[in-house]
Formats: sequence, C-alpha cells, structure tokens
Amino acid sequence: MKPQLKHQRVQRRRWSTRKRIIGTAARPRMSVRFTGRNIHIQFVDDAAGHTLAYASTVAKGAGTKGKANRAAAEQLGRSAATAAMEKGIKQVVFDRSGSQYHGKVEVLANAARAVGLVF
Repeated sequence: MKPQLKHQRVQRRRWSTRKRIIGTAARPRMSVRFTGRNIHIQFVDDAAGHTLAYASTVAKGAGTKGKANRAAAEQLGRSAATAAMEKGIKQVVFDRSGSQYHGKVEVLANAARAVGLVF
C-alpha cells in the first residue's frame, strides 16, 4: 500500500471518530497517539481548549524512553491513569486517534481501566 493512501485512510478514520468525541471538564477526552517510536496520552477539555494531564514515553521518569511496544503501552496506561486520578479525573472519553482498537491500544486501555478510569 502506498504511504499516501495509508495516511489518507488513517486521517479519515481519525476525523470520523473526532466528530463524535468531545471532552468536557467533567469528562475529558483521553487522546492516545502512537508514533513510530513513542506513545503520547493527553487528557483534554475541548470546551475550554486545555490539556488537563499528560503522559508520554518521552517524559522523564517514564522508564520507556523511545519504546512504543505493548509493554510500554501497559506501563504508560497505568501511569497516565494515576496522573489523571491525581488531578481528580475519574471518567474519560477514549479517543484512539485513528488507531484500530486492538494490540497496543487495547493493552493501554485495559491498563488504564485497571487503575480505576471509567471509559
């Protein structure tokens, strides 16, 4: 598959999910983005346009620098959920950013649920 075609398909899938998913202060959007080398998670209040909490494999103390595998996704899911719980966030809307719900995305979501986040 050509890289341009693959990017277009991911972008369409991303836009179609973002039309329906809106984060509020009471229930922010948990945006998960996988790059080739890293994983980024943001808890976003779309009404105010603010990021409430953030976790990434790039952050200091993450212990998973430069890794975007299943083990890193599980560890980051737990650490992101604890960071959100510290900020008073208990319920979120899950935004997978165009990624299909299997593999690393599913592992990350299950790890966040195990800590206590409600999707």
